[in-house]
Parts: sequence; C-alpha cells; structure tokens
Amino acid sequence: MIKPNGIIFYEGPSVLDGQPITVIGVLKSNNKKTGNMIQYFIIRSDVDPVTASKQKLDASICGACVHRQSLGGGCYVNIGQSVLSVYKAYKRGSYPNKTSEHDKYLKGRAMRFGSYGDPAAAPFQIWNDLKALASITTGYSHQLMHPNFNDRILESCMVSADTPKAALKSHGKNYRTFRVKTPDSPFLENEIECLADSEGVQCIDCGLCNGIGDKPNIAINVHGTLKGRYIKKYSKANIIAIG
Repeated sequence: MIKPNGIIFYEGPSVLDGQPITVIGVLKSNNKKTGNMIQYFIIRSDVDPVTASKQKLDASICGACVHRQSLGGGCYVNIGQSVLSVYKAYKRGSYPNKTSEHDKYLKGRAMRFGSYGDPAAAPFQIWNDLKALASITTGYSHQLMHPNFNDRILESCMVSADTPKAALKSHGKNYRTFRVKTPDSPFLENEIECLADSEGVQCIDCGLCNGIGDKPNIAINVHGTLKGRYIKKYSKANIIAIG
C-alpha cells in the first residue's frame, strides 16, 4: 500500500444539523505551532468551504460558534488556503476511505481533532476509535449547549470558552476549558497561558488540550487577522469582575 497524504474517516450527516459532511485526516503537517500532528478537517462534503462560509452553510461543521466568519466572527483559519486545498483533494479522489490497513499510519501518532470544524459535528465513535490509536490528542468544542451534543467528546476535547464567565460556568461542571481572551483580560485562578505562546512549546510536545485529567485550564490571547472582531464584541466581557 502506498502511504496516502490523507484518509477519509467519515462521510455522512452532520450530528449538528443532518447535512452532508466528511472528516479527513491529513497525515503530515508543517504547522509550526502544533508540530507534525495528524490534522483532522471536518468540512461540508457537498460544497467548498469558502462558499459554505459565505452562505452560512458552515453551521453543519461549526454549529453556532461565535468565531464563524460567516457570523461576523474572527476565526483565525484561512479557509481559502489549507481547508480549500483539502476539499479540492477530496473531490479529486485523492484520499482513500479508512480501512484497518491504514492503522499503521495512525498508531502512536499525535492527533489534532478539528484543525477546521468542530469534532462534535461528527459521531463520537470516530474520535473514540482514533483516540485508542493516538499517542496524544488535542481538540476543542463550542457545542456544549447544542441539543445533539455528546459530552463524551470532552474526554478528548476542551470546552471552548469566550469569556471568563463562560469559562467559570464550565469549571463548575468539572469541564476543562480553552479560553480565548483579550490581551488585557487577566488569567483566572486555575488557568495558564497556552504554552505555545508563553514558552514556544509545540502542541505535539505539550498535549494539555486533551480535555481530561487534573490539569490546568488554558487561555490564549485572541490572534489572527480578524481578531479585531472578537475584541470589539467581547472586550467588556473580558474585564468585568466575576463575583
């Protein structure tokens, strides 16, 4: 078997809205922040990601995430580059469907669930099976309030929080959070700064964002070319005292 560049792990309805999606794992990454982790893309299978964003069809893979560019959010992902490239390769038939023969390319690898898209958009069992093969996994979900949300996702993923209040609410449920914040927002008592930012540690060597265990919650200053959208909307919510 020739080693593929990527593998299709799911084609079917979105857990979030029933529309067609696919989950594709790209086996090699040059991402300087994460390191060479397998990068999993959750995308619409019937329309390219740029069009999906423009037409607000990305709810199928991102739910009601406040960072969706289609909703005026400041998501840092350049949809027209890596995500579109993965979609085009998918449509060209470049990626095989997952079989047991592909396990040798997955065992012992570090995996990033949701390089684009929310892991909760796909069935939980996909991620559970991948986790059993991985050395470490990282992931994030904004779907805590979605009626179809499977909280077992949080065995592998952090709750994405956008304000101190939202983070503390999740902490009260013993959920670990990854909080996006403004630069002037202080860290909560049980938070540390993302080690990629504070110490230059790659995700592949860190592994804290796996959603489980007695580990600190993570926060990071908002970043990306559209970060001003987040700052404009959430600046006050980031500095209001929590009583």
